[in-house]
Amino acid sequence: MAEIKTDVNQDGYVTTADVTCIFDHILGYNSSNYFNCDVNGDGLVNAADLTFMYKKLVEGTDQEYNVIEFSVNGATFKMIYVAGGTFQMGATDELEDVSFNNAKPTFNVSLNDYYIGQTEVTQELWQAVMENNPSYYKGKTGEDHSQHPVEQISWNDCQEFVARLNQMTGMNFRLPTEAEWEFAARGGNCSQGYIYSGSYNVNEVAWYSLNLPSHFPATSGFGTQPVAQKNPNELGIFDMSGNVQEWCQDWFGEYTSHPKTNPCGPENGYYRVNRGGDYGHVEICCMIPYRLKMPPDGWSSSVGMRLAL
Repeated sequence: MAEIKTDVNQDGYVTTADVTCIFDHILGYNSSNYFNCDVNGDGLVNAADLTFMYKKLVEGTDQEYNVIEFSVNGATFKMIYVAGGTFQMGATDELEDVSFNNAKPTFNVSLNDYYIGQTEVTQELWQAVMENNPSYYKGKTGEDHSQHPVEQISWNDCQEFVARLNQMTGMNFRLPTEAEWEFAARGGNCSQGYIYSGSYNVNEVAWYSLNLPSHFPATSGFGTQPVAQKNPNELGIFDMSGNVQEWCQDWFGEYTSHPKTNPCGPENGYYRVNRGGDYGHVEICCMIPYRLKMPPDGWSSSVGMRLAL
């Protein structure tokens, strides 16, 4: 068999196990041959090798959107590659008539490459990792809500979920920063300048208060909806507008006009950031720059999460 450069552990396959080997080598946890881990051949073993491996893993699988698929206890989920770039964050010119005071002033942000969840974390995935389901919209007996987003989770709960998921996969999942969330919602370097994530028409991409199957609480069809039922955005990501709000890693803070590189928000605070709007909101709240906040121990049936890597 010909040597496969990205077969880091030399088991004859190129899988996420090879990514784990590179992680371990960088962190000093193993003694893997240096050149096995230097998969991009630049003489160094660092994050660039991880990016190289991710791109290798997606060859032949959903190439259009650069997808990596993971499976945990029978629950599968996909991560979308987002090439780094520079964008203007906040309430940009196309929203000049909309009052988004906490999303002003706009400022330039530069980001490195990363991955983000193709969908919000589902009840199925949460159950597979945490062995419980805190969601309010679980469905009645006989109804399958496994593909609805998990909700009624706090920011603190998300940290526990991520820690367990990382133990199970050997990866380094986390919540996205607010800047990463917004760049992905805008379509990254493929952005068409939409005001909602993937469209100028909210009904094409978002579940919100006016297009739910039912408008009456406590009835079937009201509340969260299955993920990936609306159109994706430019990167192939679903539901970044509507369905449930999504926790971000950052503390909530006021914007300044200074350019930033890989910003992570304030060092401390009282509230964490929520983005994306939800099933109970009107259209304006589903617009990409719209910002919300909640204490890290707070939770709601309209707030869920999305993974980053």
